[in-house]
Amino acid sequence: MSPQLLAMAIAPLLGLFILGIGNGYLTTLVSLRLDAAGESQVVVGLVSSAYYIGLGLGAMMNDRLLLRIGHIRAYGSFASLVAVTVLLLGLLFDPMVWFVLRLIGGWAMVGVFLVIESWLLTSSEPKVRGRLLALYMIALYASGVVGQLLLGATQNMGKFEPFMLVGMMASLSVLPMAMIPRVTPLIDKAEPLPPWRLITITPTGVIGSLGSGVLVAAVYTLLPLYLQRSGYPVSQVGIYMAVTVLGAMLLQYPVGRWSDRHDRQIVLIMIGLFCVAISALVVLVPLPWWGLAGVLFLLGGGIFSLYPVAVSHAADRAPAGALVAMSQGLLLINAIGSAASPPAISPLMATLGDAALFGAFAVLAAVLVTFFLWRRMVRPAPVPVAPFSPSTPLSSVGAELAVTEEWMQGAREHEHMEDLSDVMPEVEVAEPLVGPPVAENDYVAYYDEDGFHEGTLEAMQQEDASSENADEHDGGDDQKGNEEPVADSTDAVETLKRDDA
Repeated sequence: MSPQLLAMAIAPLLGLFILGIGNGYLTTLVSLRLDAAGESQVVVGLVSSAYYIGLGLGAMMNDRLLLRIGHIRAYGSFASLVAVTVLLLGLLFDPMVWFVLRLIGGWAMVGVFLVIESWLLTSSEPKVRGRLLALYMIALYASGVVGQLLLGATQNMGKFEPFMLVGMMASLSVLPMAMIPRVTPLIDKAEPLPPWRLITITPTGVIGSLGSGVLVAAVYTLLPLYLQRSGYPVSQVGIYMAVTVLGAMLLQYPVGRWSDRHDRQIVLIMIGLFCVAISALVVLVPLPWWGLAGVLFLLGGGIFSLYPVAVSHAADRAPAGALVAMSQGLLLINAIGSAASPPAISPLMATLGDAALFGAFAVLAAVLVTFFLWRRMVRPAPVPVAPFSPSTPLSSVGAELAVTEEWMQGAREHEHMEDLSDVMPEVEVAEPLVGPPVAENDYVAYYDEDGFHEGTLEAMQQEDASSENADEHDGGDDQKGNEEPVADSTDAVETLKRDDA
């Protein structure tokens, strides 16, 4: 990676890190504040889902604003809107108002992600996008860990100060982008494949992305609620959440290497079974604090690995020209699952108890395993050709950032290896026109310095004779002396026949 490219990537990555700290902190803080105010799990789930609804809407709409006003001004606009919505959360406490503010905040937040991802995408060549994606993921997960640890550091603050802190971070994240030289990388608008088209190409990828959205959103929004109601103070809730995100960051890479070497359907099945076992362990066995931390570390690694493995499996089946649209379609499906997760699981927690969260994890993972097993019996997975890319769904442009040159090459190789004999009709192949003339039934076709000639041998001889007489008449004796002798077509044909023999 060149120093110039690294210098261009530092500003958006630093902005992402600063903003990610506040965003991860705020997601957990909203759930804890609503619970501390005595709101039901259903209300907590609805307010939490508003953020993911905003993410989905913004992913489909914000690229138009970016194309119109440019990256730096778009980043400043979105980050300012995030700061305003966060400060209003501290000033106005009402579940309905918070629902609207979180919806707007999600819409603005995905705009920030869109700017950063498209900046990295358009400023790099395909062969280095894998390394940029790795730096992107490190910045994202590291900010998530720090954000969760802020819960303990700010637990003695008042009701408004934590929201002020997040608003300050949103405003501060603009500085790295605003202080670098002005550049205007360009992006192309690419429409995602619709879900009904995707499910015909890769049912396993679609269901895996949907299930991942449900599980990851529940971890961010409802797991803090479970921990607080289990009697843990806010500081320990932050530590447990940080451990969960840390497990997601550290375990994606070994899982990815495993999926590159083996059948990805088998890997998805094993991840699902692992999540079932870990979730059942939390429900059935009383765990000490260190045991719960270890279980959450493993659970984070399993749940957060579902999405990138599912996307890599889908890339194994997709043609090279459809990789970006396919990845964007999977992001949309993941956002749908994320938006539906808190309203669907929180009523179960209200009815069956807080432990129903892990029961829901186990049931959903078991459903995914059943589906993956059925798909494997119907259609075994191809040999992995698209390398695993550790990723998390953020915006539609992030899909293209993940489509590296290795992905494209793998898709092209997969297209070349695929057996299409059942759909390709047998046709006769015409003889090439370039090469020695072929005389069949007194028909000749050949190239020379005058171009392409074809016809019967007799007609071509007559045409050459007429052309030669015309040249002699027009050229005169002076021109004849300067002309080089030109062999007629009969001599050329005879010479080529002798060479061919």
